[in-house]
Amino acid sequence: MNKKIDFNYKKSMGQHFLINPEIARHIVDSLKQTTTNDVIFEIGPGSGIMTQFLIDKYPLLKIVELDREAIELLKKKFINIDNKIICGDILKINLIGYANKFTIIGNMPYNISGPLLFNALEYRNHLIEWVGMLQLEVVQRILSNPSNKTYGKLSVLLQAYFEIEQIMRLSPASFYPPPKVSSAVIRMIPKKDKIPKTNFENFVKIVKLSFTHRRKTLRNNLKGLLDYDTLMDGFFNKRPEELSWQDFDEMIQKYFK
Repeated sequence: MNKKIDFNYKKSMGQHFLINPEIARHIVDSLKQTTTNDVIFEIGPGSGIMTQFLIDKYPLLKIVELDREAIELLKKKFINIDNKIICGDILKINLIGYANKFTIIGNMPYNISGPLLFNALEYRNHLIEWVGMLQLEVVQRILSNPSNKTYGKLSVLLQAYFEIEQIMRLSPASFYPPPKVSSAVIRMIPKKDKIPKTNFENFVKIVKLSFTHRRKTLRNNLKGLLDYDTLMDGFFNKRPEELSWQDFDEMIQKYFK
């Protein structure tokens, strides 16, 4: 395993570079919906360890990188990569401006993993699949079941709109610098059916409000949205972590008319 990194990592960017090429190859091989004719965006390629397995297989590859030092390294490593590079912040770039349908893959910067996942939700109708490396605890929250202490709004929203699978788990030794936590890779594929009947914006809004204070009841968290008599229904004695995404959908359909 080559542990040498060709440029200085930036702690402020949440950079932890994957250093095992076999793991990188396995992550790329885990793409199962993406074809060679599809646009694919690699997020935060860093030293290019995953890029090397993407660049020949996917001709329409685009690389989104904020670190200009990393970009210069990529230009030295890969011939004719200039037209594939999008220099900027992934959270400020509109990917739909580049393609209507696309896949996202990457070793995601840990300091923006939450916003990146909500970003995936916004792109749900345009995504082919989403494969990303995240902190293990974030993956555990995503996959968590109701009435579990790790269950929250991220669990509800992503499970409502995606089929989600954990592909692998990695120790800190797989990265440089090694993070203080373990990591895991997940694949998310947008559902074609069996999604909430509720309008997306309303569903997201009410789920988020329901978890404003996760240990308080739905009655407390939603008291600004419903009248007194409705809130007196025994259903609102429940806490948000007790509800599956289907329960949230039924609640909204019944009480938020």
